[in-house]
Amino acid sequence: MSRYAKISDNLDWGILTTTFLIICVGLLCVYSSTFGTGNSIFIKQLLWICIGSLFLILAFAVDYRTLMYSAWPLYGITVLFLLLVFIIGREISGAKRWIIFGPFRMQPSELAKIFVIVWMAYWGEKRRHIQIYSFRDLLFPGVVVFIPIFLILAEPDLGTAGIVTFIAVAMFLMLGIKRSTIISLGVLCASVMPFLWILLKDYQKKRILTFVDPASDPLGSGYHAIQSKIAVGSGGLFGKGFLHGTQTQLKFLPEHHTDFIFSVVAEEWGFLGGTVLLFLYLLLITKIISVGLKAKDRFGALLCFGIASYFTLHVFINMAMAIGIFPVVGVPLPFISYGGSFMMINMICIGLVLNVAWRRFIF
Repeated sequence: MSRYAKISDNLDWGILTTTFLIICVGLLCVYSSTFGTGNSIFIKQLLWICIGSLFLILAFAVDYRTLMYSAWPLYGITVLFLLLVFIIGREISGAKRWIIFGPFRMQPSELAKIFVIVWMAYWGEKRRHIQIYSFRDLLFPGVVVFIPIFLILAEPDLGTAGIVTFIAVAMFLMLGIKRSTIISLGVLCASVMPFLWILLKDYQKKRILTFVDPASDPLGSGYHAIQSKIAVGSGGLFGKGFLHGTQTQLKFLPEHHTDFIFSVVAEEWGFLGGTVLLFLYLLLITKIISVGLKAKDRFGALLCFGIASYFTLHVFINMAMAIGIFPVVGVPLPFISYGGSFMMINMICIGLVLNVAWRRFIF
């Protein structure tokens, strides 16, 4: 019997099952948050899950090692799409982040997250002879990663740019950096912070200032944070019940099916429901890290560690944003928040991890 004949033998069912459970929670949340306004968003989310599942299968079927030889073309495609945003992109809510294709719209900055991970895994594989990286070693990859980050910031999309930056930093740390280099980079980052503040848009500055004191603008930039904390706190231990969240159903909470969907979880299912969801995420992330540790090659390991960083950052920032301990930066919750591009990228990430997990038995 061919070693490829029974795929299910070495498939990581734990990752698949955990992902499926989180998706089910997400569907319930999207249904609840859009209840009474028609079911078009819920149906679209189902459609995106189906399309994302096809991408998951594709990411699983193609040998992940071929990505290593496609790292530069994929990076070039990412930069090209980010540039196209400024030429043919549609401006929505004061930001150019989407390219429209008929009834569908794509957010190229979402592609940047996974393609930056692929490129950095490729670069780490090619430089595997280096044990500890110096400042000089990091100059070239730093510039390469900075280009898509700069283009995302220019859209502007501070949240996604921050996610890509932190993913890159996490992967650099995994590769191993000299202590003196870490200190130098820390001092450099601290010194440019005042200049970054000058470059921020007015609404971005307001979000940061109202994070410190939401009551300073309760009907403006602080409204989201205040309503989210009310929703989370009112859920109590066991929640108000499915479809019974007052902040959600009475539409006091804006963006409750996207960026603030964790507030829906906390209000309707309470602290217990939020804890269960957090446990599912921790289980998924630890399983992804475990696959990386068992990978047969450095590229596969770095790919998994980068994807684990991606999910960790999204979960932490979104939940912290919902409970008011992080500024409102528009970071969605994986597999829970409504969104087509985001769902497809999440599915591709899971497909790549399953790919690495399965192929360690093949070679």
